[in-house]
Amino acid sequence: MSLILYKLFAALFIFIITLIAVIYPIRARVYPSHNRILELGDAFASGIFLGAALFHMLPDAISLFSQFTPDIHFPIAEAFCAGGFLLLLFLERLAEVSTAAKHTQKHALPYMLAIILVIHSLIEGAALGVNSTFAAASIIFVAIIAHKGSESFALAVILNRSQLTLKAVMTTIGFFAFMTPLGIALGTSLTTRIQTQTGSLITAAFDAFAAGTFLYMSTLHHINHHHSEHDSEGLLEFVVLLIGLIIMAGIAKWA
Repeated sequence: MSLILYKLFAALFIFIITLIAVIYPIRARVYPSHNRILELGDAFASGIFLGAALFHMLPDAISLFSQFTPDIHFPIAEAFCAGGFLLLLFLERLAEVSTAAKHTQKHALPYMLAIILVIHSLIEGAALGVNSTFAAASIIFVAIIAHKGSESFALAVILNRSQLTLKAVMTTIGFFAFMTPLGIALGTSLTTRIQTQTGSLITAAFDAFAAGTFLYMSTLHHINHHHSEHDSEGLLEFVVLLIGLIIMAGIAKWA
């Protein structure tokens, strides 16, 4: 299987997983009960994202920038990483400001959350698309799959809680589902056309920036959206997150 065909399969699989994950909340159209399995799945996915950022994407970006810009004594990769982290932090804070007034909360929050997830999905898809090896693409593919189902489910639940019509909910979810495959296509097209030093630097920039978004989703975002009712639940979530992190460390070692 060629790398381009593999990325095409990855894009299709991610798209299908995204749509499957929203079937239950869309059909239910009710407030869901406390779901520990979903929360543990989110914790595991956060560990996957954290591992992908720290053990693969950021180190690879640092290596590429060091190789092609040896005369620049500035942490370029780390700067791109910080930019990705701060972008999602800004969008989430913007969502909080936009929903401060009670009369706008029900309508603004779902769209702001969708914007955050759409941008993140596009970036993570591009990060997969720009990688030129099966090992690198597979690590990011695993990271995306681990988080995509729970992310889609959570978005659908919040959209259902709003006053949006079913058509608006379906349109928003469809747009969100299309973003990661679009990012993969854009990233793949970019690397196919630019097989030069410039292409390598673009790959490094995408990897570093996406690493920052992964770090945000696995740390501040996870903490802000997971409030355990008991200390034991919080400890269990940490253990599950650690398992995801260890798995990604193992993949990085043998990939």
